[in-house]
Amino acid sequence: MNRVGMFQLQRGTTALLVIDIQERLAPAMAERGKVVANTGHLIAAAKLLGVPVVHAEQYPKGLGPTVPELREALGPAAAVEKMTFDCCGEPGFAPALEAVGRPTVVVCGMETHVCVLQTVLGLLARGRTVHVAADAVCSRSAENHGIALELMRDAGAVVTCTETVLFQLLERCGTPEFKAIQARIK
Repeated sequence: MNRVGMFQLQRGTTALLVIDIQERLAPAMAERGKVVANTGHLIAAAKLLGVPVVHAEQYPKGLGPTVPELREALGPAAAVEKMTFDCCGEPGFAPALEAVGRPTVVVCGMETHVCVLQTVLGLLARGRTVHVAADAVCSRSAENHGIALELMRDAGAVVTCTETVLFQLLERCGTPEFKAIQARIK
């Protein structure tokens, strides 16, 4: 793939990864509302466009399940439960990601400087193209969030935003999918 190709998203080659947006972790995040809303947009678009979704939960016995607003949107698929900060370090994660068969992964979740960062680095090390929706990830502090985004970009991830992801996957206006997504983000 040429350098420009890594910046392009196509629904047939992209998967969405939702990391650790959990009941007992989310309240500590200043940007919780924005991240949950943007993740909801990403999940809705993924389902509408046939983009597979994988989601992970860090130690759910301690941090609880995924927040209710997203649990319903994610549907019945079980979360990959993990104890490692890097999803790639959890034995159940690789089979879940391989099952979707997509080389490009859009990442959203919590916390930017811990599980999101380590997972992005793990995905990059395994040859994946990774897009991080900067407005769909957060940390408890803005400083940690910003530093982690810089680290991910320096490592080779594409740091983007939710609407850019949505419109790249949509590709065109005037379709029923476009109208549905447009109604969500107005």
